[in-house]
Amino acid sequence: MSFVSGLVIGVLVGIALIVLFVRSENARSARRSALATTIAAFARMTVEDSKKLLAPEYYPSWVLNWLNAHLTKIWPYVDEAASELIKANVEPILEQYRPLVLSSLSFSKFTLGTVAPQFTGVSIIEGGDEGITMELEMNWDGNPSIILDIKTRLGVGLPVQVKNIAFTGVFRLIFKPLVPEFPCFGAVSFSLRHKKQMDFTLKVVGGDISAIPGVADALETTIRDAVEDSITWPVRKVIPILPGDYSDLELKPVGTLEVKLVQAQGLTNKDIIGKSDPFAELHIRPLRNRTKTSKVINNDLNPIWNEHFEFVVEDVSTQHLTVKIYDDEGLQAAELLGCAQVQLSQLEPGKVKDVWIKLVKDLDLQRDTKDRGKVHLELLYCPYGVESGFTNPFTSNYTMTSLEKVLKSGDTENGDLGNKKRTVIIRGVLSVTVISAEDLPPTDLLGKADPFVVLTMKKTGMKNSTRVVNENLNPVWNQTFDFVVEDGLHDMLMVEVYDHDTFGKDYMGRCILTLTRVILEGEYKDCFPLDGAKSGKLNLNLKWMPQPIYRDS
Repeated sequence: MSFVSGLVIGVLVGIALIVLFVRSENARSARRSALATTIAAFARMTVEDSKKLLAPEYYPSWVLNWLNAHLTKIWPYVDEAASELIKANVEPILEQYRPLVLSSLSFSKFTLGTVAPQFTGVSIIEGGDEGITMELEMNWDGNPSIILDIKTRLGVGLPVQVKNIAFTGVFRLIFKPLVPEFPCFGAVSFSLRHKKQMDFTLKVVGGDISAIPGVADALETTIRDAVEDSITWPVRKVIPILPGDYSDLELKPVGTLEVKLVQAQGLTNKDIIGKSDPFAELHIRPLRNRTKTSKVINNDLNPIWNEHFEFVVEDVSTQHLTVKIYDDEGLQAAELLGCAQVQLSQLEPGKVKDVWIKLVKDLDLQRDTKDRGKVHLELLYCPYGVESGFTNPFTSNYTMTSLEKVLKSGDTENGDLGNKKRTVIIRGVLSVTVISAEDLPPTDLLGKADPFVVLTMKKTGMKNSTRVVNENLNPVWNQTFDFVVEDGLHDMLMVEVYDHDTFGKDYMGRCILTLTRVILEGEYKDCFPLDGAKSGKLNLNLKWMPQPIYRDS
């Protein structure tokens, strides 16, 4: 956090000093009349003029060269002016993220060094008529002198030096709102839009930090978490330029993302004996208190979780959901099996998106041809403050009968029920019509099969089977089965296809369905591909007759 905050504050101070330098040069210039004419033009500016001034063509490459040259020239003054300011602002943040293994964490020395950061790119992001968004790419291979005074819970004090800092990132500047007066915008917001690289090493002055187990990892995690949670997009710092209320520019939650981690298939086996023991970590912002972890499924490369998680969304246009699947190694560190991302901008508010996503080794790699399996997710984005016809079934506001509304509000004679916490349980009857199958794989020597379907509710184990259709790879059943479901949001329907044989049955494939979609839509008909089969699809019709209840907890 100290590096990036120092870098940002140093650059802002540097730009301010550059402006002062340019102004002093202009003050001694003989072209005072031209300067007065320019100021008068600014005073007559409209919002459209402001937008033209901040357009990309006003920022050719020589502007970066000019800015870098002057920033390098005045960097010693920036370092001296900013060091105390940075120290005073960063120490409270470090204390906020101080790991439990330490009793205190503060700076004993802080200077930015002699190497100035360099701007390597600039772009303008199209974002509407209300403001201008600029992104600056910055590199810094600095030589700062940063020493942290830390004290462990055991009373041991250590001076820790931060060395070999290398940072590459893209900073976002938002000029908003645009106004028809100098300097054309009311406030500027800045944020670390993308952290491409942040490397550093920690060394105890006169010793080895590894001699005290856990301290190095705790400090590194503290620094990275502080950077992520305090300055990385969508977090932003707002600097007012003109008087006004700019609270609308602050970071605010805009909705919730309901995620159902359904299953994974074809995971890589990392174990010599047996199979991997997979679990998943999910996050929108990679913070310890915002990362969700699934249960471990032992010895299974095709795990079924069917777990529900909820996340806060702050910027649906740029944020994404990240899923990482690991192999649990007990006391040792878990091994990554694969990861995937979903852009939230691809989600339609109020509509469940059912997706299978291919797992890759690294999200930053452009190509990964190895098959690492895939993960099955259901996603539902619910924005705040939007009047619409959709309902989030995971909230306690889900449709209830009159009696249930009375029970939930506590409007009873003794009032005791109103003091109890109640959890919504989506109870009802699931009606499944197995219509037909298409292009089933042959199982006998004559290229035929005798298929039938077995339907099973995962939580209760209730089963029903269709009749057998002899010698047919495109069978038609048109049979309907009803299941009483006690908790629809956390149950699953498993539909398996078998080939009937005189001495048993041969497995042909299956599809696993959660009940989220049918609960939301009431009824739908769809064609589902068979997992674990070379070919084949099932045509099903699902209908839901709800009976929501509340359970005391």
